[in-house]
Amino acid sequence: MGLTKQYLRYAASAVFGVIGSQKANIAYVTLRGGERGRYVAVAACEHVFIWDVRKGEKVLILQGQKHEVTFLCPSPDGVHIAVGYEDGAVRLFSLLSGESNVAFNGHKSAVSAMTYDALGARLVTGSRDTDVIVWDIINESGLYRLRGHKDVVTQVLLLKDRNLLVSSSKDSFVKWWDLDTQHCFKTMVGHRSEVWGMVLLNQENRLLTGSADSELRAWDINYLQEEKAAGEPKVKKGKTLLDDDDDEDNEEGADDSLEERILRCEKAGSLLREARDRVVSLAADAKARVIACHGNDSVLELFTVLEEEEVQRRMTKKQKKAQKKAARTPGDAGEEAKRTLTDEILRLTNVKASAKIRWADVLLCASGELKVALLLQNNTVETYALKMSDRAPAPNKTARLTLGGHRTDVRTLAFSSDNLAVLSASGDTVKVWNRSTLQVIRTMACEYALCSLFVPGDRQVILGTKSGKLQIFELASGSLLETVDAHDGSLWSLCLAPDQRGIVTGSADKKVKFWEFELIKDQASAQKRLTVKHTRTLQLEEDVLCVKFSPDHRLLAVSLLDSTVKVFYTDTLKFFLSLYGHKLPVLCLDISHDSSLIATGSADRNVKIWGLDFGDCHRSMFAHDDSVMFLQFVPKTHLFFTAGKDKKIKQWDADKFEHIQTLEGHHREVWCFTISPSGDHIVSSSHDKSLRLWERTREPIILEEEREMEREAEFEESMAAGDVPVVPGETPGEAAPASKKTVETVKAAERIMEALELYKEEARKMEEYKYACMAAVNQLPLPKPSPILAALGNVSPSRYVLDVIKKVRSSELEVSLLVLPFQYAPPLLRLFNDYIQQGLEVELVCRCLFFLLKIHFGQISSNQMLLSVIDELRTNTVSKVQEIRDVMGFNSAALQFLQREIENKEEVMFFADATGQLAQKKKRRRKRERAILTIA
Repeated sequence: MGLTKQYLRYAASAVFGVIGSQKANIAYVTLRGGERGRYVAVAACEHVFIWDVRKGEKVLILQGQKHEVTFLCPSPDGVHIAVGYEDGAVRLFSLLSGESNVAFNGHKSAVSAMTYDALGARLVTGSRDTDVIVWDIINESGLYRLRGHKDVVTQVLLLKDRNLLVSSSKDSFVKWWDLDTQHCFKTMVGHRSEVWGMVLLNQENRLLTGSADSELRAWDINYLQEEKAAGEPKVKKGKTLLDDDDDEDNEEGADDSLEERILRCEKAGSLLREARDRVVSLAADAKARVIACHGNDSVLELFTVLEEEEVQRRMTKKQKKAQKKAARTPGDAGEEAKRTLTDEILRLTNVKASAKIRWADVLLCASGELKVALLLQNNTVETYALKMSDRAPAPNKTARLTLGGHRTDVRTLAFSSDNLAVLSASGDTVKVWNRSTLQVIRTMACEYALCSLFVPGDRQVILGTKSGKLQIFELASGSLLETVDAHDGSLWSLCLAPDQRGIVTGSADKKVKFWEFELIKDQASAQKRLTVKHTRTLQLEEDVLCVKFSPDHRLLAVSLLDSTVKVFYTDTLKFFLSLYGHKLPVLCLDISHDSSLIATGSADRNVKIWGLDFGDCHRSMFAHDDSVMFLQFVPKTHLFFTAGKDKKIKQWDADKFEHIQTLEGHHREVWCFTISPSGDHIVSSSHDKSLRLWERTREPIILEEEREMEREAEFEESMAAGDVPVVPGETPGEAAPASKKTVETVKAAERIMEALELYKEEARKMEEYKYACMAAVNQLPLPKPSPILAALGNVSPSRYVLDVIKKVRSSELEVSLLVLPFQYAPPLLRLFNDYIQQGLEVELVCRCLFFLLKIHFGQISSNQMLLSVIDELRTNTVSKVQEIRDVMGFNSAALQFLQREIENKEEVMFFADATGQLAQKKKRRRKRERAILTIA
């Protein structure tokens, strides 16, 4: 079947105009050994931008896929950054290359908190699905899932010296988890409302929590095992596997309860914040010397945690004062000066930002300078510095990133006639961007803009504002030429006349006005400048929402608040047609290049296509799941795009009434878009503060295939939504497996099954061949191998199965094996035995083997056929693993020996250098002495 009509695909090209998204936090990062505090990482919709705050430019983009970024956590070594997403995925990016090689899928909804351990070997993530998951970064797999919270997890902290984890949640509880036994041993219930943040202070002996009131509560932590060890020293003997359990029983008997055995928490007091509302974020620097805290306002409160010596000095002074006071009042007995929380944690200063703060991060440099990075709610990043050594440190603003985006939502966009410049205007500024480099060329202050256009010649732009004014800007100088009081109500729509000599404006004051361009002499500069002259007015009964000229200049279409579109003759302003049928007002409309069709988009979520000859409705289409906000025809075609509040942009064919493609990418309502005069580019703007550029590719779209792909995507989503198979005999407890069933895990399981089927088929062929050879007189040719094996260079079927298992992502391996039906387990176990005997991928094979034994224990242990296989596996596995351990031990010892050798050599060389220097010194001294003697 030939292609009757070819459509070309539009693809996402770039995201710009967003400096930092509100959903995720801001974090200081270091790049390639650069200075600390120079680079910050912020989320930008689905990407992560790394900004150089000194230069104010983007230095690295970590590319996301589809879902918004919700949390960032740099690794302790500063080489990687963990990024959590809206769908619960976590990806690790390298800050050197900007690429991601590791991905974890375990959470069902957005990641809300993350932390690394001190070595950077484990990552703990908390989520909106109330689970906490611990991931092994080195093995790239999930260790376990901890369940217990009843609401969003707001913060997770790992202790440096002990294998303990603290998590806080909106359910008002702080939970302590023992990671050795994977269970919650203590729940702190001292909060009346949600716990929004927490930090560990004083070498992890104090916990500071922030909740929905103005108090920051402090809790003293006493680790009881330590005290016991200090009180009664006992020789620790090396534990063996046999006496391990008895020891634990004895310990449990010794202490009354489990939580009392590990630690005790007592409230130590509280710090009062100046803000009255909830804590939005609570942060501390790496050494926990400075605490930063803020609410829903623009003030960041900074506290400093004093060293123990400093606290003691202050307490001595306080004691002396109390004694003097007691001495002055004879009747008063000398009171002991009590140590309070305010003696240990002092208010440092307040940082006043230019707008409401969303997230904060602090960094204490070695020089004693404190750097503060703030992500504000109006798409701005600000950084401050203050000297900690000063008596009253004053914050000094060091950078403000505002140029690359608008403070408020962009409400109108326009393309220049040469396709090169893009105009975007928001509630306070109008910016002109270079389309190819996506850099800002001009930024000018304006009133709240609702509509805009480039004046022919692209040297001036005109904006229509919410207050009913027309503002004319000159691009060369970036100055406002004139503000014209055009209407008494909001100026909703502007349209350039087809003869390019004037414009028409429509407003909420129920008037449509016609204007002509004019050049007048400017009194100040004595040069000519552009202005507009009012020529005609069309008075209507309802507010005007949108106006459009037909390209042949014959008709003018006006959309009104009564849900109709009225069409008038342009020359006489006589009424021609009324297009009625929409249930809610028409928010946007456009007329095709040949003036034959008019398309209207309405708040009732429908798009209607009408003929302009008789006003007949050709087709009504349900276009979006929310109001249709914008509609425009692609130049010189009958294809048009619509944008909706449902975050989507869709392309339609007005002749065949077909939906062609959907452009998905925006994470909030799409307000408007503009198509370049060539039709090759689209720029769209959204409530997520981002502007997106879409480019027309040369790839054709075949509609049947497009629909098929959509159906497949829906099916895959529903397949992944199913529950993970339950492991027999396991009851749901606090700890559970970390991974979750996804499309990838199901596909991986299918690939393993296909490989095993192929292996079985090849084994059957070889059996048949052997029997045939025994029966035949002459030597028979070998059976042909499977085309798949031949394509991979004639690998053996068993190696092919191993290769397939190796290609499964480490983080998805367990769930893929869990999805595998039991009938595939026996052949796998036999193959594992072969692999271990040959010494192939012993570590990976052992991991798969132990997991299969765990989940199919009942069926395997009751199967007589597998008895011999399991027995062989037992002996082979133990001996092979022992062998590998020996090799690793030998290599480790050899490396240590080499290190010692090198050190010894260096020391010898060092001493040789020293003796050489000594000899030279002696020579110089002798020379000097000779010189003195000769002079004498």
